[in-house]
Amino acid sequence: MHEHYADAIADPDHIRLAPDLVCLRFEVMKVRSALGAVGHLVAAGTVRPGDTLVDSSSGIYALALALACHRYGMRCHIVGSTTVDETLRVQLEILGATLERMPPSKDLMLDQNRRVERVGQLLLENPGFHWMRQYHDAIHYAGYREVAEQLDRELPVEPLTIVGGVGTGASTGALAEYLRAMGRDVRLVGIQPFGSVTFGAEHTADPDMIIAGIGSSIEFRNVRRELYDRIHWVSFRCAQAGAVALLRDSGIFAGLSAGGAYLASQWERGRAPGRTVVFLAPDTGHRYVSAAFAAHSDIPGLAELSPHEVSGSDDVLLPWSVTDWATDMPTQRAVSRLPVGLPGRSS
Repeated sequence: MHEHYADAIADPDHIRLAPDLVCLRFEVMKVRSALGAVGHLVAAGTVRPGDTLVDSSSGIYALALALACHRYGMRCHIVGSTTVDETLRVQLEILGATLERMPPSKDLMLDQNRRVERVGQLLLENPGFHWMRQYHDAIHYAGYREVAEQLDRELPVEPLTIVGGVGTGASTGALAEYLRAMGRDVRLVGIQPFGSVTFGAEHTADPDMIIAGIGSSIEFRNVRRELYDRIHWVSFRCAQAGAVALLRDSGIFAGLSAGGAYLASQWERGRAPGRTVVFLAPDTGHRYVSAAFAAHSDIPGLAELSPHEVSGSDDVLLPWSVTDWATDMPTQRAVSRLPVGLPGRSS
């Protein structure tokens, strides 16, 4: 019996789609990250019930942090992007979180920088606030240890290839880090949108839209690039095709990040016989109905899509490119940087 709704939705469903393909299907993946981070802060005495936790978010982390604050008796303040829709705004309001929307901007970098600057102003005005720093504080890795342990129990023998949107780096990075610490053979494949600076593709813009939540226009210190073996840059149209195919093939209704991961996973399966490919579906498809699913009859099948295999980020080409990232950083793999004092690392 769960003590709180956040606990009930924190863990993923493990769904085997083929003998060598597994989906980790979350309702709101960042709940796992937020619960782990806030729980650790409470246990360490860094924050106490009644304190205010603040952060910047374009959407899903806002709900995750609000739920974690509700779970632990904290106040929550979100400096939000205009992408925070009405459904999310109402949920935040009822949960007791306060939302401060920044002015609209067509420039993603300007939007992210404005939000971070506003958080800084709030901290000066309210020194008792605690900034969660989801982009930079490795405490957000902690919650994914339980997911890694579940995966280790479910798939105890075979070599694994983990595929997922990079975003802040916490989910894919933590899963690879914890599983490797358990002695597992893990390859890590990251999904990026065109236009993201994280792996150097800011020079190539997607003409349709950037996929929210898996890339960035500013540097995130939580992204540990040396953990990744391969990077796929996926356009909106390709991620859309992947999301529609995932629903059609399996019944899983998930968002664009999952669509990109499903597309890349199918390609990875052909490249890695003998490995089980595990891809992340971080959220449901509901908020993408109009943008991605409504035009399903006009979307190409996955068999019609193939990536440009490039030597690095300077050479990426729309609509889909892939590179072997690990060849650029072969000596850094063994260096663990799990947060000191968190489960999974001796301090």
